[in-house]
Amino acid sequence: MTTSTVLFPALSAEREAALLTSVPTGLLINGEWRDSSDGGTFDVHDPATGEVLATLASATSEDAVSALDAADAAQASWARTAPRVRSEILRRAFDLVTERAEDFALLMTLEMGKPLAEARGEVTYGAEFLRWFAEETVRDYGRYLTTPEGKNKILVQHKPVGPCLLITPWNFPLAMATRKVAPAVAAGCTMVLKPAKLTPLTAQYFAQTMLDAGLPAGVLNVVASSSASGISGPLLKDTRLRKVSFTGSTPVGKRLMAEAAQNVLRTSMELGGNAPFIVFEDADLDAAVEGAMAAKMRNMGEACTAANRFLVHESVAQEFTAKFASAMGALSTGRGTEASTNVGPLIDGGARDDVHALVSAAVDAGAVAVTGGAPVDGPGYFYQPTVLANVPNDAAILGQEIFGAVAPVTTFTTEAEAIKLANASEYGLASYLYSRDFNRLLRVAEQIEFGMVGFNAGVISNAAAPFGGVKQSGLGREGGSEGINEYTTTQYIGIADPYAGP
Repeated sequence: MTTSTVLFPALSAEREAALLTSVPTGLLINGEWRDSSDGGTFDVHDPATGEVLATLASATSEDAVSALDAADAAQASWARTAPRVRSEILRRAFDLVTERAEDFALLMTLEMGKPLAEARGEVTYGAEFLRWFAEETVRDYGRYLTTPEGKNKILVQHKPVGPCLLITPWNFPLAMATRKVAPAVAAGCTMVLKPAKLTPLTAQYFAQTMLDAGLPAGVLNVVASSSASGISGPLLKDTRLRKVSFTGSTPVGKRLMAEAAQNVLRTSMELGGNAPFIVFEDADLDAAVEGAMAAKMRNMGEACTAANRFLVHESVAQEFTAKFASAMGALSTGRGTEASTNVGPLIDGGARDDVHALVSAAVDAGAVAVTGGAPVDGPGYFYQPTVLANVPNDAAILGQEIFGAVAPVTTFTTEAEAIKLANASEYGLASYLYSRDFNRLLRVAEQIEFGMVGFNAGVISNAAAPFGGVKQSGLGREGGSEGINEYTTTQYIGIADPYAGP
């Protein structure tokens, strides 16, 4: 028997510098990287050290309109491009992202802070949207049928919705770009991509990769900027724009929807989450703890799908909490490039302050920090992995998205109470259920108000599955066969019955 070892490039300051130098720092408009119209720039920082990683061109409103000019000019020819051609561009992009996986992973670790192992996982996940939609491109079916009374024929076709504004968040710099760009490319739409100012480097590198894969000029335009409203404002007012897709906070999503309503734009909104993780009395507790670690600590808790409220049956709460705290307490914080690191920094000082404020308020209200509960001293924005027990049901930490490695545990007595507690949120994105009773899992899933449910599984996101929520977690779906539909409009053509007489 032989064994093989996966070899990764050695990490060094020189390697980091060389990678950062290879990332385009300008605006991508009509296939060319260029400076901003006013020469403005902004810095991108390493959250593990606070140091500047790179300086990028900061797009102005004028630049945003220029990007839309390019997208609009390319739309007609791109929409007529054969589906197989679009498919093969996406497949080449998948291959290139896979080939450049270590560069993408290191870049995300540098600008966002996640450990390299976590970043490598995101490359795999993010690249899969390129492969999935490469396959879906040639399967965007319409239909042809006879009307019920037999007098006419019905022809239904799907057409590209048109130029799109794609706004991505900072927490998944690659996957959030591929999850939006890939279906837009598949559907035949052109795009203006606005990456988050905290983590734009990965999007810049990805955009160049799309060009390298053969994407025509003007189809994808990228306008990183220090002013989000300076980009979205003029574009949402422009009648040439036909869709906006946004991933981010609910308050910002609401403002974008209000602006989009003025031109009746198609909108896809993937907003906040407050995921319950429900552990019933018959659950396999070791499996539940393993799932809790996955659901809580994916992306260090900085994910909209992260388990935010641990609702545990009172008869197993003490044992579950002890095992969970032991696993959380064993994690090691540090810069994501260090081999021993399990937990990187939070994205910035404000994020760390917000997390600590929620923990402190919960402790003041009677919760107990079984492990963690404080910031980590030193440079960077680190916070101890934390498990809180005896959290009151009215604690603020149970009603807000934590976005950090903090797990509040509360208890319930009956199945009905667990459902009530789970639904006691304005959000409805992801949820997780642990039980050996499959009928219970189905019964509870039908009653809880969430767009996604994990059955004895702590990670459920997949390119082949429709990702999205209900209530104030947004509308629309990304991924799955549903994902491409967000970028198409349905056209019905009524045809006189060819068999009818004159």
